[in-house]
Amino acid sequence: MKVLIVLTSHSELGNTGEKTGFWVEEFAAPYYVLADAGAELTLTSPKGGQPPIDPKSELPDFQTEATHRFDKDTELQDRLAQTIKLSEVNAADYDAVFYPGGHGPMWDLANDTTSIQLIETFLQQQKPIALVCHAPAALVKVKDENGDPLVKGKQVTGFSNSEEDAVQLTDVVPFLLEDELKRLGGVYSKGADWGPYVKKDGLLITGQNPGSSQEAALELLKALKK
Repeated sequence: MKVLIVLTSHSELGNTGEKTGFWVEEFAAPYYVLADAGAELTLTSPKGGQPPIDPKSELPDFQTEATHRFDKDTELQDRLAQTIKLSEVNAADYDAVFYPGGHGPMWDLANDTTSIQLIETFLQQQKPIALVCHAPAALVKVKDENGDPLVKGKQVTGFSNSEEDAVQLTDVVPFLLEDELKRLGGVYSKGADWGPYVKKDGLLITGQNPGSSQEAALELLKALKK
């Protein structure tokens, strides 16, 4: 069971002068779910090396069992500092892919041609893909075999407009993920703000927010075991 984890390389929060990146919980929880189940994990990002951590995700309010475990896991921290470049990844070497969120993917992974091609290849090879929170932004330019938006007609979720409003970034992000998924024809639904909510449609697994990261990884694990 070989799983690729794709992290953002983008660190600037629009024009705010603040930093963003990936959300620690959305990496740590899925990582440990998959690693504890015996998966062999490879970490990658568009630029390679250390992907930026969203500083807000390190605040006390957002810590979980998985993030506390990550904080003590120097071996994983070392691995994270040395992600391989996305351009060096071959989809054929992996059984599945997981995309953690944080606001970073809204800028880079949404437009990254290597990532877009990778997702299309995984699906052509009948392999499951899971994305959580803002990471479904990586799907917005992905096409299916007919050239239609991948999400068209599919059950999907992702960070909701109400959650974006709650963190006061509605006017900062390049697009609202909920609106964009709907615009592309996705059958978008959501649960309670900040509560776990995951949708699975065929090989596509999406989670709404940080609280959905563990459940999304468990769904991916189920899909891998089939």
